[in-house]
Amino acid sequence: MSSIVNLPEIKIEYSASPQQKQLVLIGGGRQPKGSWLQQLVVGRKIWCIDHGVDICCQNNLIPELVLGDFDSCQTDSLIWAKKNGASTEQFNSRKDFTDTQAALAKAKEVNAYTILTGALGKRFDHTYSTIFSFGYTGNKGCITDEQETIIFIYPDEEITIIPDFIPKAISLLPVTDTVQGVTTRGLYWELKNAELKQNAPYAVSNELKPGEQKLHIAICNGILAVYILKDEM
Repeated sequence: MSSIVNLPEIKIEYSASPQQKQLVLIGGGRQPKGSWLQQLVVGRKIWCIDHGVDICCQNNLIPELVLGDFDSCQTDSLIWAKKNGASTEQFNSRKDFTDTQAALAKAKEVNAYTILTGALGKRFDHTYSTIFSFGYTGNKGCITDEQETIIFIYPDEEITIIPDFIPKAISLLPVTDTVQGVTTRGLYWELKNAELKQNAPYAVSNELKPGEQKLHIAICNGILAVYILKDEM
């Protein structure tokens, strides 16, 4: 039985039902627009990752949990979250994992469909770490804001992506060394049972066929990140 996850301006239909719970993780990267964020969190629990609590405070979005080493968030925002009933989980700053990795692992423990925002658009090393960390946790979910979306696909999975806009670019990025059995429908340059290799990522800057309004992707083995660009930055 298929299931649809609704994001602002993008729908993702899964061939198998994702987790019942849907969780928004708000990080300290590029801050999403307040109006977009308000749409995203409707009906979903919110967890803040360190500086993400500042974003919540600015938009008056009360989180269920704030976690991190708290080296980049404002003390006033943390106090605001606690006064409004948020739980906190603090780590030593001298740790061998990132705050985002800890949040993704905890989301996996509660078996939640994971939507990570406030995680793109700043430092490349942070983005690199986040994409690979997300993929290898096995969390069903995506990284998204109003400009870019990255959706993760796992072995023997099929998804259909239905954007409310014409993407500027669609790229298929292997997270594992290889991704096998990649088949697409709706792209200008289609793939059929293809193998994509991490060391030769050529399946970038694709686009929808003229007249197409959705994209279907299936894989057999590996972990694939599907990148959707809405606006040039």
